[in-house]
Amino acid sequence: MKSEKDKMLSSELYDPLDPQLCAERRRARLLIKTLNDSRDDQLEERRRIIQELFKITDEEVWIEPPFFCDYGSNITLGNKVFFNFNCVVLDVAEVLIGSNVMFGPAVQIYTATHPLSASDRRTGLELAKPIEIGSDVWVGGGVLILPGVRIGAGSVIGAGSVVTKDIPEGVLAVGNPCRVIREVKD
Repeated sequence: MKSEKDKMLSSELYDPLDPQLCAERRRARLLIKTLNDSRDDQLEERRRIIQELFKITDEEVWIEPPFFCDYGSNITLGNKVFFNFNCVVLDVAEVLIGSNVMFGPAVQIYTATHPLSASDRRTGLELAKPIEIGSDVWVGGGVLILPGVRIGAGSVIGAGSVVTKDIPEGVLAVGNPCRVIREVKD
């Protein structure tokens, strides 16, 4: 029988009140509180927390506190990833972020979702869909990235956009819902 965590990571309905999931969220929140309470001159402490919280491939990850996420362990970061102030990542499913990716302030990445049926929602079960952001992407301030979205490498998402569907590589996309405006030449 699958654990609730296995169900969660497989985009199946799962119980968010499962003791293992509650313990993992608590661990992440304690690390995030320490990160958010750290001072600008505590760079080594911030690096230690970031390495403990995320799956990273490089130490050149920069997060401007405050930052919030559910688990941290479901977020994989490439080289030279930058999160500006006040970003939120609901990493109930896997969030894959490539290298050289920049997030403006107040970007929100949501893998978490709920059943559309009211009777299904009353069960308290939830589900999630993974998100993938390719390398060399710039996500402008205040962008919302919704469950199951893939943003292709080299793309730019304009500030305030709501990304509801996949965005191809090498484009400028803006709006609500976010749509491709034009190609971006390198």
